Amino acid sequence: MTTDTATDHAVPTSASAPFGTWPSSIGAARVAAGATPLSQLALGGADGADIFWLAGRAAEAGRNTLLRHHGARSDELTPAPFNVRSRVHEYGGGAYAVDGASVYFSHFADNLLYRCEVDGDGDAAPRALTRPGRQRHADFVVDRRRQRLISVRELHGEGAAQPDNCLCAIGADGAETVLAQGHDFYAAPRLSPDGRALAWLSWDHPRMPWQGSELWLAAVNDDGSLDAPTLVAGGAEEAICQPEWSPDNRLHFVSDRSGWWNLYRLDQAGGQADGGRRVEALCPMQAEFATPHWTFGGSMYGFRSAGEIICTYIEQGVSRLGRLLLGSGKLEAIANPYQEIRELRVGPGFVVLLGGGPTIALELARIEFTSEEVEVLAQSIAELPATADLSLPASIRYPSANGRESHAFFYPPCNSRVHGAAGELPPVIVIGHGGPTGMTTNTLKLATQFWTSRGFGVLDVNYGGSSGFGRAYRDALKGQWGVVDVEDCIAGARALVARGLADGERLIIRGGSAGGLTTLCALTFHDVFKLGASYYGVSDLKGLDLDSHKFESHYNAYLIAPQPAAEALYLARSPIHHTDRLARPMIFFQGLDDKVVPPQQSETMVAALQARGVPVAYVPLEGEGHGFRKGENIVRTLEAELYFYQRMFGLHTPGAAAPLEIHNLPDVPAA
Repeated sequence: MTTDTATDHAVPTSASAPFGTWPSSIGAARVAAGATPLSQLALGGADGADIFWLAGRAAEAGRNTLLRHHGARSDELTPAPFNVRSRVHEYGGGAYAVDGASVYFSHFADNLLYRCEVDGDGDAAPRALTRPGRQRHADFVVDRRRQRLISVRELHGEGAAQPDNCLCAIGADGAETVLAQGHDFYAAPRLSPDGRALAWLSWDHPRMPWQGSELWLAAVNDDGSLDAPTLVAGGAEEAICQPEWSPDNRLHFVSDRSGWWNLYRLDQAGGQADGGRRVEALCPMQAEFATPHWTFGGSMYGFRSAGEIICTYIEQGVSRLGRLLLGSGKLEAIANPYQEIRELRVGPGFVVLLGGGPTIALELARIEFTSEEVEVLAQSIAELPATADLSLPASIRYPSANGRESHAFFYPPCNSRVHGAAGELPPVIVIGHGGPTGMTTNTLKLATQFWTSRGFGVLDVNYGGSSGFGRAYRDALKGQWGVVDVEDCIAGARALVARGLADGERLIIRGGSAGGLTTLCALTFHDVFKLGASYYGVSDLKGLDLDSHKFESHYNAYLIAPQPAAEALYLARSPIHHTDRLARPMIFFQGLDDKVVPPQQSETMVAALQARGVPVAYVPLEGEGHGFRKGENIVRTLEAELYFYQRMFGLHTPGAAAPLEIHNLPDVPAA
């Protein structure tokens, strides 16, 4: 196992207690209350210097509200009951747009678009722009010249098997006009600064956008219609991301044609879609200037001028910030304290970004170009634990099956007031991230510190198939979901045991969504892990195909195999068909409103384990979907999971009230 970065902890020896039982100041309520999701940056105002973002409100059932930083103050623009969130592709994103003092946003409750005018004091009075119907909208661009919005629209018909997606224009009176249709999916409509050309992305089943997508370009006629749309980049084996126009009307985009998501430019100004354009690589390197398109509106680069791009890129799972000088192709570093940068926007004299690191929870920051001074405007966690109580991750690489090398972050147990007993090794929780086409980062998360401060180690794995390490690594999961991800989690756990960092008899695996399948496969088909926790995890691959929404309805063709070859593999890899091999205690958490992984997937597994006499617990949550937003439910799940682990390992306190029922509970002596 190779350690890229590691941190030694000076832990006082004032007290000794078994790993997994340490008293901690990071309670479940603090985790729930302290994590304010921050997302979706935008700039606006008269001079483009006002900063806009979304913040989640866990105490308000996970409502998203829009905030603006203007001058020296920040204001909330969308008070309750407004929930700025889109349901296009179910995952949403791109839920609002700003044009000067005008704000347009999608309200989750009714899927209508609203408009509000924001004055200098931050006052707003939203009013509905669109009409009630079955349509949803996302990823807006303002067409000032024609006094309209351009957006992605998803139309859900009565009785239709799947919704219809298109690009549409929304007039000032709310009337909608289709601009482009015929493909299964659309994203990223981007209008040139002169208003004469529109670029956008499209892709079709069975591909996901990170497998293959197309970049289209069309002239915009005076009446707003599109003239002669032309395919200018992309295809079945090339994934395009984030088309953007420079101030001088030149189209830029990100492509993985080299094996890495790098920046490119078309060689002539937009406005005449005549084909035959040469695509120019701007800064070829083994780094990722984009992330998979799960949500709309992501931005990892922007223009300071026609000759300078401000960008963030990922190298070996860690984000960098730089300025790319287009004349020379030189990429210069911009000093900053972050190791994860989720998105950025470029304003007059500054860049604003969402960033985090091992001791920095996700925060909204503004960095001046001249001084490189960092001004923090909003924090996801207002009050952080003492640094001495924070487990700082080591970035590790280790060998896995079939000669592969895998990546992970290891968080050792850490608590300034207590340490483990002499000669005892800690239990370790191995986490497989969701997606599965995604990645985990080392940004400070109280949900991780909740475990490490109690004496659990945590291994957060970027298994083969993760993004952030190039296309070949991302494609390692092609046809291998439930195999490669599991092998890499097992290899990581074994590497820790071999190095004396984990107790091999107290290895736990947990994961949500796709990570839930990793968890279930690891426990069903292997014997390395002793316990597991599944958060809305996939147990039935066939059922996932039958129940899934349009966006992911063919995802398994890539992850497993196309039909009809997939049938045998579905049967072989779906844990629900092999419950006779699952003998490890498990706890399941499931939102009852989940449209991505329906509740029956968890409930069928629970019933099977209960019938077989395997210890199992089930926590269903009303009003929750794919991912939990309500503060009280975050508290409930963490406390239940902790109790389950302690009870199964005999670390519980005798006579203490149990926060949940565990079926088939064995007689495990208490600590």
